[in-house]
Amino acid sequence: MPRTAYVNGAYVPLRDAAVSIEDRGLLFADAVYEVWSVFGGQLADLDGHLNRLERSLRELKMAMPMPRASLLTVLNEVVRRNRILEGMVYLQVSRGAAPRDHVFPVDVKPGVIITARPVDREAAALKAEHGIKAMSAPDIRWGRCDIKTTGLLPNVLAKQAAKEQGAGEVIFVDADGFVTEGGSTNVYMVGDDGVIRTRSLNANILAGVTRLNLLSVIAESGLDIREEAFTLEDAKKAREVFISAATSLVMPIVAIDGQPIGNGAPGLVATALREAYIDRAHRTAGV
Repeated sequence: MPRTAYVNGAYVPLRDAAVSIEDRGLLFADAVYEVWSVFGGQLADLDGHLNRLERSLRELKMAMPMPRASLLTVLNEVVRRNRILEGMVYLQVSRGAAPRDHVFPVDVKPGVIITARPVDREAAALKAEHGIKAMSAPDIRWGRCDIKTTGLLPNVLAKQAAKEQGAGEVIFVDADGFVTEGGSTNVYMVGDDGVIRTRSLNANILAGVTRLNLLSVIAESGLDIREEAFTLEDAKKAREVFISAATSLVMPIVAIDGQPIGNGAPGLVATALREAYIDRAHRTAGV
């Protein structure tokens, strides 16, 4: 079935979707985005993504392109038109189209792009059963990674380097040797003391919506979770390492820079948390 996109007020075939060559998202990466998982045809972590979208827009002095209720209607319509039961929805909001100038344009409507695609949950589950490898890289990104902008070139270069080394994710490390986050994920480790650690939002990292909900799942599971810094060497010596994101949900890391984590297989904690997170997502999707 041909896919459908929403672009600046119109539902169009994906193959015909286009934006102005003067769109500031194209020219300056002057745009923000969100990605939702879809479970059973329903958007997961709905309010969390909308809240973060509004915050990102405020930080860049951009207006919401439409009221939240209207945006939700459009998001669900894109899901419906693409007949997505299990999948992903991508939303991008740019400052709009205007003659190229670094200064903000005035009286310009925000640009809006929404697409959706299916996800093979069985293939994702199989990947999680085996876990993925990761590669470390210096964190050379800008100082506002808390804003979910489309300016992702450092992430792209690092993730490409990881792929070329046979890894499925990159783990960024700051100048002091501490892990910040993944190329498109949040990162966690389980120490020998059984404590789960992940970097605090006080660091230059994104407030992951999946992270927020996973922290709640962890608390409900009775596990000890601490938002504190840990080094790359701590991670390599950890009992378990795993990542989270809307795209990967909870994914075990079985090796970093070629060094096995634990026994080199997905750990019990990550596996249990993945199952608990997916169960919660199914129960709360669309709420």
